[in-house]
Amino acid sequence: MQTKTELMYAKEKPWRLFFIVALPSMVSMFAMSIYSIFEGIFIGHTLGEGAFAAVNIAFPLVMINFSLADLIGVGASVPISIALGKGDRDTANNVFTASTVLIFFTSVVMGAIMFFAATPLSRMMGADGDLLDTAVRYLRTFALTGPITTVFFAMDNYLRISGYVKMSMLINVFSNFGTIGLLALFLLVLKMDVVGAALATSLSMCVCSFVALIPFLRGKALLRFVRPHFSLGMLKQIGACGSPIFLNNVSGRVTSILMNIALMTLGVRVLGENGGTTAVAVYAVLMYSSDLCWPLLYGIADSLSPAIGYNWGARDYTRVKKIALCGFVGTACVGLVSTAALFFFPDVIASWFVKAGELTLLETSAHAIRLFCFAYLFRWFNVSAQSFLSAIEKPFMATVMSVAMAFVLPVLFLGALWHFTLDGIWFNFVAVNAVGAVIAAILLLTVAREITRRQKQKNTDS
Repeated sequence: MQTKTELMYAKEKPWRLFFIVALPSMVSMFAMSIYSIFEGIFIGHTLGEGAFAAVNIAFPLVMINFSLADLIGVGASVPISIALGKGDRDTANNVFTASTVLIFFTSVVMGAIMFFAATPLSRMMGADGDLLDTAVRYLRTFALTGPITTVFFAMDNYLRISGYVKMSMLINVFSNFGTIGLLALFLLVLKMDVVGAALATSLSMCVCSFVALIPFLRGKALLRFVRPHFSLGMLKQIGACGSPIFLNNVSGRVTSILMNIALMTLGVRVLGENGGTTAVAVYAVLMYSSDLCWPLLYGIADSLSPAIGYNWGARDYTRVKKIALCGFVGTACVGLVSTAALFFFPDVIASWFVKAGELTLLETSAHAIRLFCFAYLFRWFNVSAQSFLSAIEKPFMATVMSVAMAFVLPVLFLGALWHFTLDGIWFNFVAVNAVGAVIAAILLLTVAREITRRQKQKNTDS
């Protein structure tokens, strides 16, 4: 017999389903945006340009660790949703349990590597002196809490699959606003440096990881912990389905490292002595500005994945297309509003993260935001397409998109636009997303033809 959650995925009208699952996710992601903005404000205004640059150097390495959790968590979510759509709860519970165990142990290993290799890794990205010391301490703080914080990412997916959409939202909101409160305590009251910023995020995520586990430990959720049985086939399936988001995250962080190295060089050429630190700080401002918009896009696309995967497993292809269309329309609206906000208010947004006296950083950041904002005219389409391809078990197509957009295209445009110095770096995001949209359209047309064939075959079987 189908549970309430399964009935929602299978029977609820697509647009009503969209608002049921996407709005709470958008609220969660909006809370994440607010947290990111406040983190940038606290670091930029209390610690200054040097700390801003150090965090931007270390953060890609932190995200690589989180990306492994995403690899397993998102990779397991697809076969779990499809298994539930087929009515195979035993497989769903086994994949759920095995993936949770894998996340914990891989995070222990990665945390140890990050802690002991923090200095050479930070130095590799061009940091030295005070910049190196600050980046290392920031990185090591996250490394120590990694085994617990990474569980949070997977549990968020599993809560939504189990129908705990509002609980997922509340936990995310609590995590982000809790982090803001801890940031204020550690940076403003206790006068800590970037270690306080890292500790605020880590402690908040640790608490929320334990809270997110409660429904599963009590046995009240659709998914339940069982004695895990590992198999090569299951690991391959998790790896294949999770590889797009993993490669996107890792490739993006490798690209960020390359961008930081390029910015250290171009910054000196364009802005003079210490211009490298300023250029890296501008890049950090761009990333924080992007966090105004990016989480909302991801929240919409990711929230619909369980419903799309469930109906794909149930062979209801008409419903798959209708749910996916709702996601594309939702992300398109967010993309257009984001472009307008960044274009018309770059000075205001830049001033949130930059001290009033740092005029060069402020002016350069505002100029960069105005160039960068056009990426969102295309980014909404790419995010939705990649999420859709992952949800229907098209990992190769999703991986092609991920690697192309997160690494191949940015590196190619880094060389092609080098002549335009720093402007070439800021416009890189626009060029990458425009070409990525073309790739996404080609892949979706291919999938549309396959769905048509599957519908005809289903009708014939009936």
